[in-house]
This record gives sequence, structure tokens and C-alpha cells, in this order.
Amino acid sequence: MSRPRKAQALTADEIRRLGAFLHHRTGMIFGETKRYYIERRIADRMAATGMRTFNAYFTHVEADRREVEQLINIFTVNETYFFREEHQLRCLSRSLLPGIVQGRKPGDLVRIWSVPCSTGEEPYSIAIWLLENWPLVDAYHIEVVGSDIDTQVLLDAQAGDYGERALSRLPPDVVERYFEPSHKGQRTLIQDLRESVKFTSANLVDPASVAAQGHFDVIFCRNVLIYFDDSSRLLAVDNLYKSLHPGGYICLGHTESMTRISKRFDLRRFEDAIVYQRPGSDRDG
Repeated sequence: MSRPRKAQALTADEIRRLGAFLHHRTGMIFGETKRYYIERRIADRMAATGMRTFNAYFTHVEADRREVEQLINIFTVNETYFFREEHQLRCLSRSLLPGIVQGRKPGDLVRIWSVPCSTGEEPYSIAIWLLENWPLVDAYHIEVVGSDIDTQVLLDAQAGDYGERALSRLPPDVVERYFEPSHKGQRTLIQDLRESVKFTSANLVDPASVAAQGHFDVIFCRNVLIYFDDSSRLLAVDNLYKSLHPGGYICLGHTESMTRISKRFDLRRFEDAIVYQRPGSDRDG
């Protein structure tokens, strides 16, 4: 067994320099309070690239887009599991979608966005939940899109392989219906379900990146805005607002509140969850 790699101590100026770089590209805050977290991850990337000093590594980052991608990947947070915050899924099928499809014709498009989607548990949960719990799921063209800034987790999501911890909240019969038999402690989503969810790369603080995803009826954006500072949070929320059809809804994490960030959304209280709505209706544009 090899010993853990010893992290190189970074100076306060190096921490600030890296933090500014990551903030500019992701909107997330990394500073002195996360020193240990930062130093361990930088040590991994320095070893992978053969760089012996932080300055040499950072020069390499600034010259190589592929290393920028690798750096961002190791600093993103990807803890999730199937049917997380299930009350919002109940709200989706009981309250949000029935209202959204009023006035629409069978076969019309309904788009749902999960961002960030991490390794895919959330967008796949949405697809499974609707198949199991929304009687009109086959009456409309439901498009579920999962997006993330981390390119590696998108590859993992497309593969659809999950361990017991990720599946622990799913009823056993649901696991049997939507996953292949267990192999070496992993279960793979059936192909039909994997093909029903589209995965794309998106950066919430990059307007062009968000605009490229198109418009949605419902957005799940949970437990990411808490990592942003005020200016990045406002930018991300503005991008999300523009991505919603008028009358569309956004679901945040249980510790997040849109009313503390922006007054552009209406707070809506449903039986199962509190969500936020872009004013207007889809007939307005």
C-alpha cells in the first residue's frame, strides 16, 4: 500500500491566486478556510502533470485548457443519491406538471433541467419518478436534461453505474425494474432509461453556456448556490431566470432561499414543497 501523497504547503498569496482563478470560472469560493482541501487537490494535479512547484503548475494551467478542465473537476462537489429531497419530486408530479400542461396538446414538449446534475442520480430520479407516478407521462414529449461543469461526472452519468449507497432510497421493486442485475456491488441503469436523459456541459455563471441549453418548464438547481458569493449567485440566478419559460418553476435545495437572492421570482407554496416561479405564463412567450 502506498503512502498518501504529502500536500505542498501553499502561501497565502497562492491560495488567493487559485481562489480568484476558480471563482472567475465557476463562481464558487475557495479561500484560506479551505486550505487543507485545496492543498490536497493541488498536490494530486501537480503529481499528475509532473510539476514540482505551484507556480510551475499554475503557469501550466493558464496555458492548457485541458488542465483547466481537470482542475475544475477536482474542486466540484458531487455528493448525491437517487430520490434525494423526494418531496420535490412529489410536487413535480402532483402540482407543477399538471399546471404546466394545461392548454397544451398531447405530444407537446415539456423540458426539465437538472443543474448541476453530478453523476446523474437527480435527472435519472426525475425520469424514474415520472414513469412511476405521473399518469400522463406518455401523453407528452418529456425531455430531461442533466448538466454539470464537471466533465468527468457527465461521463459517469452517461455510463449509469451506481453502488448501493446511491440506490439506498429507492424501493427494491423500482431498483429491479430500472437496473440491471448487480455486478461486483454495482448496478447499471437499463439502456432505455439511460437513453431517455440527455447530458450536457454547462457553467451557471457563464451566460452563453446556460443560454445554449434552451428554455425549460422546470429547473432543479439544488445545493450549489450556497457555494457562490453574492455577485456570482446573482449572475447564476439571472441566467436561470432567462432559461425558464414564463410560468416555469425552479426548485432549490432545502437550505436555499430564492427570496434572499432575487425578487424576480414568485414564491409558491404547494402541498409537498415550496418552489419559485417565473411570473407570466407560457402564452406570454
